[in-house]
Amino acid sequence: MLDVRRMHVLRAVVTGGSITAAAANLGYTPSAVSQSVAALEKQAGTPLLERVGRGVRPTEAGRLLTGYAETIGRQVAEAETALADLREGRTGQLIVRYFPTAGAALVAPALARFRTEHPAIRVDLAAIDPDDPLTEVRQGRADIAVVVRTDAEPRPGLRFLDLLDDPYRAVLPKGHPLAAHRVLDLADLADQPWIGTEGPAGPCHELVTAACGAAGFTPAVAVESGDYATAQGFVAAGIGVGLMPLMGLGNRHPDVVVRKVRGPEPVRRVCAAVRDTAPTGPALTGLVAALRAAAGHGTPATGRHGMVNTDSPHR
Repeated sequence: MLDVRRMHVLRAVVTGGSITAAAANLGYTPSAVSQSVAALEKQAGTPLLERVGRGVRPTEAGRLLTGYAETIGRQVAEAETALADLREGRTGQLIVRYFPTAGAALVAPALARFRTEHPAIRVDLAAIDPDDPLTEVRQGRADIAVVVRTDAEPRPGLRFLDLLDDPYRAVLPKGHPLAAHRVLDLADLADQPWIGTEGPAGPCHELVTAACGAAGFTPAVAVESGDYATAQGFVAAGIGVGLMPLMGLGNRHPDVVVRKVRGPEPVRRVCAAVRDTAPTGPALTGLVAALRAAAGHGTPATGRHGMVNTDSPHR
């Protein structure tokens, strides 16, 4: 196999026109240059240089290898530049997964901010599998996932970065007697028919069920809905009341009102999940910073977490 370093020495000899000139340009001794060329000729199985007066010129084989050495040198330089761009966060790719209700409220503004700071980073964005939200990150098929955590149990191989707390709110039809109150005790909803939004299983369902249990009741689910927008439609029609997280109330139905709850107030933690072993390069660090900025800074119209404010009782 040809030695690439020796090919670069040959190129220096051909470019300089002599062993002495190549040695001066490379910072080697003439003897070291001669030995390198001799070793390359042995590998090539043919002479690469011929003497002409006090200098040398390449043979046909020498010209061939010199051309390849130039190509290799150019490719190495390009590789070094590409690597530096990647290392400094100027190029690259991030694979991001998120749960659906985080899309509009959190991921979209974070991505817009990230792209202004890292315009050349390609972002592969898709919703996570709700039944298995962490596997892609754990197996290296995604770099980061925006997920809900309702416990503090460790997940081997993963690290969780807190983004925001997403509190639940009572959602009532307009004109409902309880809508006159600014804040409701969760127990106030005990005798109401419920519109379920969290499905029969999963961490959010367990969070809501546990909160209701702490308030002394089990919700009587009249309708099970697969998403918050549909659930609001059932509430607006007077079929029941709901308990939904603020992030799920970005598109408010005009015929519902939203009230704070207490005793207890269910809150789900929204986190960014990354692998313990993932390199924290500028791109990943920048995206996490953008997510945290989107989570922590809203406008007067949307509130502290960039999400909708609770209705006043007289709206």
